[in-house]
Amino acid sequence: MHLLKPDPGTYALILQCLTNEKIQVGHSRQMDVKPGYYIYVGSAFGPGGVIARVSRHCRQTKFRHWHIDYLREFVTPLTVWYSYHSEHLEHHWAQALLDLKDIQAVKGFGCTDCKCYSHLFWTDILSEVDRFSQILDRNIASESLII
Repeated sequence: MHLLKPDPGTYALILQCLTNEKIQVGHSRQMDVKPGYYIYVGSAFGPGGVIARVSRHCRQTKFRHWHIDYLREFVTPLTVWYSYHSEHLEHHWAQALLDLKDIQAVKGFGCTDCKCYSHLFWTDILSEVDRFSQILDRNIASESLII
């Protein structure tokens, strides 16, 4: 994560899942995870910006606070897409992913504080992740998270 900075911005984590599991997300939600690629969209406008938030998501051991913390136990971070634009772009990015044909939204995941349908998406086709970056109207960068 040597390219990420402590600046505020928006990010999308690309996560790989190799297993079928029924997981508990929070106190009242269960979710089926399946092999493929999950894309989680979020924002990082607090202290430490994008690098702090992405680093937290990549840690194995942490207090489970957000929906993604529960999913993270079953997936491996591969890549992060990010933008340091001062506008909160996560809702725009979530809508862009929702509009892609071969990507499925996980209803209500990660968006309890907004009106988005979802902030988590699944695909079994990795090339769809690349298509995501092409349809956005702002420049985004990416960095591999594989060590």
